[in-house]
Amino acid sequence: MATMRLFEYAVLFHPRATKDQVERGDLPESQLIVDITQVLARSDKEALMVATRAIPEEYADKLDRVEIALRPF
Repeated sequence: MATMRLFEYAVLFHPRATKDQVERGDLPESQLIVDITQVLARSDKEALMVATRAIPEEYADKLDRVEIALRPF
């Protein structure tokens, strides 16, 4: 049986800039959509799976702009 390890993850959303925003130099900021969360998992792949399930449904069609930051301890 593999031992459990501690991981932390956060999920970020990077919105696309519109042409108007680029011209003005007013680029949208990235947003934290899942706060830093601690999880016990057997591997980084398992922790990543848990983080993926935490992504809110409203971002399901925007996954190309979602980033999962994962940190082992």
